[in-house]
Amino acid sequence: MPIFAAAPAATNGTVVVSPVTANSTIPESIDELSPYGYVPTQWICILFIVLYGVTTGIHAVQAIWSRLWWLFPTPVLAGIIEIIGWSGRLWSSISPTLLDPYLMQIVTTIIAPTPLIAANFVILGQIIRRLGQQYSRLSATWYTIIFCSCDIIALVVQAVGGAKAATAVQDNEDPNPGGNIMLGGIAFQLAAVSIYLVLATEFLLRYHYDKPFQRKSETIMPKSFALDWGVKLMIVGLAFDGVFILIRSIYRTIELSDGWSGRIIETQVYFNVLDGAMIVLAMFTINLFHPGLLLGKADRWNAKSPSEADSENPDMKQHRS
Repeated sequence: MPIFAAAPAATNGTVVVSPVTANSTIPESIDELSPYGYVPTQWICILFIVLYGVTTGIHAVQAIWSRLWWLFPTPVLAGIIEIIGWSGRLWSSISPTLLDPYLMQIVTTIIAPTPLIAANFVILGQIIRRLGQQYSRLSATWYTIIFCSCDIIALVVQAVGGAKAATAVQDNEDPNPGGNIMLGGIAFQLAAVSIYLVLATEFLLRYHYDKPFQRKSETIMPKSFALDWGVKLMIVGLAFDGVFILIRSIYRTIELSDGWSGRIIETQVYFNVLDGAMIVLAMFTINLFHPGLLLGKADRWNAKSPSEADSENPDMKQHRS
């Protein structure tokens, strides 16, 4: 909507109201009054709400179809939180000086990707079960437990820091202590994601070159038993998803390190591209490379993997390497 300003009084004593030009100082003053340091662009906020709504709806349908109910507290929940966050930014685009929508979006957009990251950990654990746990430093079960626990810790720390920072902003106090707590949570999450990607890469390389870990109590299986097209495509999907999440995590770590009034946090395009777009791409990637489509529905997930079933067969000991 246009912004209007009063022009100098005319000779007949009337006041002429004219639109503010692009070079006027009033839009700059509005940017300065906004807690963002800018006014969120309305159409971009609407676009992201629509995109997150579409991918979240697809994830819900896919979860019901595949009966993989753990998808609801992971990508579906992540999408819902993102929608809330971008709704706050849309609200801010209409009322840029209000504090409530700003606080609403700053907390939700920080924590929203955390459940999505947990989904990646669960999916990789399932791939490890199917291709052979002897190629992984951690068993599939421990892989899921350890990294999902790290995800929960990061979520709690980010939420606590976000709440502290939001309270400080409301009370006109320094939000940096809360921001530092949020930074600690996002940095911890970045470290967990980085380690996850390193271990996942090592697992895939060991599988490709058939270099299993030698464990005394474990039967070493031949590597050719389960690498079907579904598993291959799921690995490709996880690779893209991991890169998108890593980019977003690096960005948010740098953003919070730069401070609440730094150039990075006050530059809208960085947030739109390196946060909003990265998580949208990650969400749609899991829609396209869906674990229910590529790895099977719940009954297949709950069945014993080929490696587990074969390891109980004494005749398979001849395949030890």
